[in-house]
Amino acid sequence: MYPLHNVILGRPTLNTFQAVISTYHMKIKFPTPGGIGEVQGDPLQSRRCYVDAVRRGEKRGGDDTQDKAPPSKKGKAPEEKISEATETPAKVQPAEELLNIQIIPGDPDKTTRIGSHLGEEAKKEITLCLQRNADIFAWTPQDLEGIDPQVITHHLNIDPNCKPVKQKKRHFGPEKDKIIQAEVNKLMAAGHIEEIQFPEWLSNVVLVPKPGENGECALIFET
Repeated sequence: MYPLHNVILGRPTLNTFQAVISTYHMKIKFPTPGGIGEVQGDPLQSRRCYVDAVRRGEKRGGDDTQDKAPPSKKGKAPEEKISEATETPAKVQPAEELLNIQIIPGDPDKTTRIGSHLGEEAKKEITLCLQRNADIFAWTPQDLEGIDPQVITHHLNIDPNCKPVKQKKRHFGPEKDKIIQAEVNKLMAAGHIEEIQFPEWLSNVVLVPKPGENGECALIFET
């Protein structure tokens, strides 16, 4: 069984599982009620990841560390080699053309896509199945019910005996104030934040530029 996502397990999780790791054997063993559980790594995949990491390192710093040929006796420098590190990485594309279907009939905004090469009977069955289970789709942030706290819960690493502090208002300037107001309005419209009248603590936001998005910024709330 191949998982859809990769997960990095830290020491707290490994300690909870009482797991023992062997990098030489590429195995993890841990006790279970039915015996000793075992996770076997994939040597081929591990080798591919290692080679890919080495290649990326060579592309980042290879131009400065490459040995340069000595100049010729005639005083002319040899022609420089063109680096292939500027090649654009290939983007993941669908294996076939996709067909839009309406999850809620009559609402063109609530759609999803299925393979266009499926048989007519398969398309019909998949469409009916998706329409019967339309409540599992989250069309807006308000439709997200969240994660069960028994699965995972976020806790701030703060001493409960510390006294909350209300920071003084920081002035960012007219341009940044517009960006902050726009981002706050988006979060309020999505239902992620709400206004309170009597806060016990207050902190200023931090503007962080988004990489490669025409000067757009993201808000970070300090705690």
